[in-house]
Amino acid sequence: MRFKPYGEYNEVDLPWLVEMPSHCEIKKIKHLFDERYTRGKEEEPPLVASQKYGVILRSSYDTRTVEAQVNLESLKFVKEGDFVISLRSFQGGIEYSYNQGIISPAYTVMIPTMKIDSSYFKHLAKSIDFIELLKMTVTGIREGQNIDYKKLKNSKIPLPSITEQQLIGSFLDNKLEKIDEFIEIKTRLIGLLKEQKQAMINKAVTKGLDDSAKMKDSGVEWIGEVPEEWEVLKLKYVTDSNMVSLQNSEDPEMEVDYIDIGSVGFFNLKEEPINYKFKNAPSRARRIVQAGDVIISTVRTYLKSMLYIDEYLDNKIVSTGFSVLTPKDNILSLFLAYALSANYFIDKVISSSTGVAYPAISDNKLSSLYLVVPTDLAEQEEIISYLKKESAKIDRTINFYKKEIDLIKEYRTSLISSVVTGKVDVRNM
Repeated sequence: MRFKPYGEYNEVDLPWLVEMPSHCEIKKIKHLFDERYTRGKEEEPPLVASQKYGVILRSSYDTRTVEAQVNLESLKFVKEGDFVISLRSFQGGIEYSYNQGIISPAYTVMIPTMKIDSSYFKHLAKSIDFIELLKMTVTGIREGQNIDYKKLKNSKIPLPSITEQQLIGSFLDNKLEKIDEFIEIKTRLIGLLKEQKQAMINKAVTKGLDDSAKMKDSGVEWIGEVPEEWEVLKLKYVTDSNMVSLQNSEDPEMEVDYIDIGSVGFFNLKEEPINYKFKNAPSRARRIVQAGDVIISTVRTYLKSMLYIDEYLDNKIVSTGFSVLTPKDNILSLFLAYALSANYFIDKVISSSTGVAYPAISDNKLSSLYLVVPTDLAEQEEIISYLKKESAKIDRTINFYKKEIDLIKEYRTSLISSVVTGKVDVRNM
């Protein structure tokens, strides 16, 4: 679909907007919203604000979200259709409320007046242009952390007629619903492909590639049957752990490249190693890894933070929250990585962990867990070759879908900005 601009524009004296359609007004935010000061009642359901979902019932949000308990009398009342401003976020920090309930007093609650359509402002508040305005209203020691509502309410925004606001809101609601459906479908496909890949790995490292191979009882309940020629060994019999570490006596000026637990996902590096001088590095930056090692987090094990150390990461430093596993002569390093990623092993790591908020497993307990290992290194190599080839096919498809999602998200952002700031005319769409 090709969009056309409006027929005539005027320049505007706004730091975040260059021009707008000539028929639009400019209004201060305080003339378009009233502030709600009503305190909440105990019987009202608690709400939570999310940049992804807006203001919704806390019960329908991530159940692992932990919020500080506050006096119910201090909580603010929010009605469906209100907007709330989180004072601690400017990246799209104005959220539309889809529910009625009570929310933290840290939020400013805004009630749209008859001069503004909620759907129009909901999209305007998420446009990249408006977020630039929010950045100009922040205060605090750390730049960009707190939105100052006193500044924001005196800021000016473009305002079409109420009829045009409704048309813009309706147009974007319709378009974004279709875009979000597309993203949801692609995301589900990615999830299915990941499940397919995981199932393939699980089968290969526990049953092998020969479907006709004779099987035997592994003797371990959660593993089941394994090929007759394979062994079921404790991890300590196929790996050494935490072989090399830095000492407190190291040269303070020595540079280290450090990988923290938060930088590691499930066999992927989410963030590049951080360079420190040893004297400035975190105290947990101690363990040295070498190519061929596999690291597995022993804290918050439900996050499944695990990584194969390739040549690029050779000689890097990792947190003492990782167990660094070095393969012995009876297991190939890549087979070790695939075996450790199998569901039966990960599930046992998690179930063997102790603690509620930060479940952890000791190195000794980890090393006593069982692993299924082919005795023939040639068979291990065959399995590695198969999994690398088939995983690459699945990964290519996943990456293709991810690129599609990234492109449609870029289009989504551009569309919102173009429509709410009057760069295109959608009145006849």
